[in-house]
Amino acid sequence: MNGQQPLIFAVKGNALDDGPGIRSVVFFKGCPLSCTWCHNPESKRREVEISYDAQVCIGCDTCLAICPEQALNRANANFIDRSTCNLCFQCAEACPAGALSRVGELMTADEVLAALLKDKPFYDASGGGVTLSGGEATLFTEYLAQLLRKLKAAGVHTLLETCGLFNMKRFKEAIYPWLDLIYFDVKLMDAGAHIEFCGTSNQVILQNFAALAERAQQGGVPILPRIPLIPGVTATEQNLRATADFLIKCHAPQVALLPYHPTWQEKERKLGITETNGKSTALGAWLDDETLADSKSIFVEVGIEIV
Repeated sequence: MNGQQPLIFAVKGNALDDGPGIRSVVFFKGCPLSCTWCHNPESKRREVEISYDAQVCIGCDTCLAICPEQALNRANANFIDRSTCNLCFQCAEACPAGALSRVGELMTADEVLAALLKDKPFYDASGGGVTLSGGEATLFTEYLAQLLRKLKAAGVHTLLETCGLFNMKRFKEAIYPWLDLIYFDVKLMDAGAHIEFCGTSNQVILQNFAALAERAQQGGVPILPRIPLIPGVTATEQNLRATADFLIKCHAPQVALLPYHPTWQEKERKLGITETNGKSTALGAWLDDETLADSKSIFVEVGIEIV
C-alpha cells in the first residue's frame, strides 16, 4: 500500500479555507474511513471512477453512440450501468458538455509539483502554501514523502489534512519531518459510534493525536484538531464534552469547528450512489446557528480557543 502510486482527483488553487494564506490543495483518492457524511465521496475509493452530471448534460447522445459496452441508457435512473461500464472513458472524452468525467488521474510527484509551483508567487505573497488532503494522503507514504521533500526544497509551506489513521512509526520517519502544520480530524469519542458512522475504530486515531499533540508541545509541528459538526452525530453535547475533555488532557489549546452542509449528496448521485449509508435523518439538513453556538460554548467554557 505504501509504495502504491495514488490517484489524484483534483489539484485546486486559490484555496482560502484549507490553511493560512492562499493555498493549493492536492486531493488524494482513497481513505481508510467511510464516514457517512463524507464531503468528498469521490475520495473514498482508491480506484478510478466515472461521474455523470445530469444538470450539465445537453442530451446530444454522443456518448450513447460511442460507448462500446452500451453501458449508457437514459432509461437507467443513474444513466450509467456501472456493472457493465469498463471505464474506457471514451464517452467522457467525446462529451461536448463535460457531463461525463473521469475521477482520478495518475500523476507523478514531479507532475503535481509542477502544477503547484505555478502558484508559488501567491503562496509567497500571502503566507500560503500547499495543503495535502483527500481522501487520506498518508495511505501513500513514499509518494507523499517524495512530494513533501520536493515542496520543502522549493521553499513551500506544507500542511497535511488527515483523518489520523496511519502507522505512527512510518509517519514520523517519512512524512513528519517535511510538514509545517497538521490539521487533524477528531470526529467521535465513543468507539462504538465511530465504528458505526466512520466504519472503523478510533483507537489508533486518538493515540496518534495524543502523540502528535505532545510533540507539538515540545516544539514539534503544530497540530490543529478539527471537528466536523454533524447534526445528531458529532454535534451532540455528550460527544463534544468528551472531545473537549480529551483535548484538555492532550494540552491542545485550539480547535476548529466545521459546520456541516449536505452538498456531498449531489456528488454521490453523480457517482451513481443512490442509497446513502447514513444512520441519521439529520444528514439532509444544514447545521443550524443555535447548534453551532452551543457547540462553540462547550469548548470556550473549558478554555479552548475556537479558530
